[in-house]
Amino acid sequence: MIRFFTHTILLVLLMLQFSAHAQKQNAQNPILFADVPDASMVRVEDTYYMSSTTMHLSPGVPIMKSKDLVNWELVNYAYDRLGEVDAINMENGKNAYGRGSWASCIRYHNGTFYVFTFAATTGKTYVFSTKDIENGPWNETSFEPSYHDLTVHFDDDGKVYMIWGAGKLMIAELESDLSGVKKGTERVLIENASAPAGDNIMLGAEGSQLFKINGKYYLFNITWPRGGMRTVLIHRADNINGPWEGRLALQDKGVAQGGLIDTPDGKWFSYLFRDYGSVGRIPYIVPVKWEDGWPILGIDGKVPNTLDLPPSEGLIPNIVASDEFKRKKNDVILPLVWQWNHNPVDSLWSLSNRKGFLRLTTGRTDETLVDTRNTLTQRTIGPVCQGVTSIDVSNMKEGDNAGLVLLQKNYGWVGATQVKGKKKIVMVLGNDEGEKIVEELPLDQNTLYLKASCDFTDKKDVAWFYYSLDNKNWKRIGSELKMSYTLPHFMGYRFGLFNYATSQTGGLVDFDYFRIKNELD
Repeated sequence: MIRFFTHTILLVLLMLQFSAHAQKQNAQNPILFADVPDASMVRVEDTYYMSSTTMHLSPGVPIMKSKDLVNWELVNYAYDRLGEVDAINMENGKNAYGRGSWASCIRYHNGTFYVFTFAATTGKTYVFSTKDIENGPWNETSFEPSYHDLTVHFDDDGKVYMIWGAGKLMIAELESDLSGVKKGTERVLIENASAPAGDNIMLGAEGSQLFKINGKYYLFNITWPRGGMRTVLIHRADNINGPWEGRLALQDKGVAQGGLIDTPDGKWFSYLFRDYGSVGRIPYIVPVKWEDGWPILGIDGKVPNTLDLPPSEGLIPNIVASDEFKRKKNDVILPLVWQWNHNPVDSLWSLSNRKGFLRLTTGRTDETLVDTRNTLTQRTIGPVCQGVTSIDVSNMKEGDNAGLVLLQKNYGWVGATQVKGKKKIVMVLGNDEGEKIVEELPLDQNTLYLKASCDFTDKKDVAWFYYSLDNKNWKRIGSELKMSYTLPHFMGYRFGLFNYATSQTGGLVDFDYFRIKNELD
């Protein structure tokens, strides 16, 4: 009897081990545990390309590529700078937090890639086009006004259609050179696109994405019933002019907003995203089957945890990456993982003034970190991550603040400040009401090591800050940062390297490296 139970237990353990091993051989949802929202995708032969949203950051509209829908690599941006208006340049007291560009639409037509987006900050709609999406160059066309959450479709008859709006969806033809809307073609496409989700709607149907498959038109939207969750809607028509028939397509975990993509071997998936607390809006892939000409999303109406796709190889170094700031002759100055918080002032940052270091120099005085330009950022990732840097503070000036931040509206940072000729190590909490020093310590040396750790597990959304004087012995400083996703910034927390002045300009700091990993010490 004992031998029987022993064999039974061993068998169960072997089965559990086999099951765990099998899961590791498959992709897991979310496919990217990072802020990659508002995805739009195309497949060109065996390669997928995806555009996404990064709001006020510069460069903008990230372009990623994949061979398997799971492992994605940043390969380009649609633009370096989005206009030269005060809000995006962070001048004259204005900023573009939570604005800039979003909900882009990527298309491939007759050998050319197109990325369409819009920006309320400039009041324009943009068309970026290139033959070589990974290397450019990009051509830019823009026109007014700014069309919200637009999708563009190149139809078989040569006409180009654009759909946009929220709740009431509009459609118009574009000029053949994409220079604007054809006069007289604008009209209502669907009066109340939210209707399939009921009549008590908090967020009207938006995020349009249009596809033509086997001669039929399929329009994807997101809506949000009051008291419910983010929901996928699909409308279908035999003619782009209608009539349109709509249905609720998916209502699970709040996974929504996206579209359809097929594989070279004929499988279908839907790409969507989920609000996941302070790490941001994270992408999911959902299997699709077809019934009676309708795409059926999920497994029995649910978003699966595992997928019949290759496993993830991790987000480092293709989505986020460490940087030693050492550059060889033909290296890119800034790898694609980096984005500036708003348009930068290029004369005030350098990777060549001191080789092997990122130098940030102050050019004006500001009240808080979120007011300043030239903060260099990259994504945080889940479920846990940490960033580490080393900073030389020997050339700071009175009133300067520099260090490592976890950036959103409710932010925290660790670094150095200079007050009355003396340097201090500080941990600071900040929000739209200002900054508060939580803890400060004397600093009697020029090199300071800094670390920020994030835990997004099960939306725990907490972070801690550390310092070291020798890069060996680390001490926690200040208080825990309770991270929160807020609409004023409309993005997940980002690591940032910064230097800002409060009293006088011209102070500079040198960052030796930035190192990120997906575990906590």
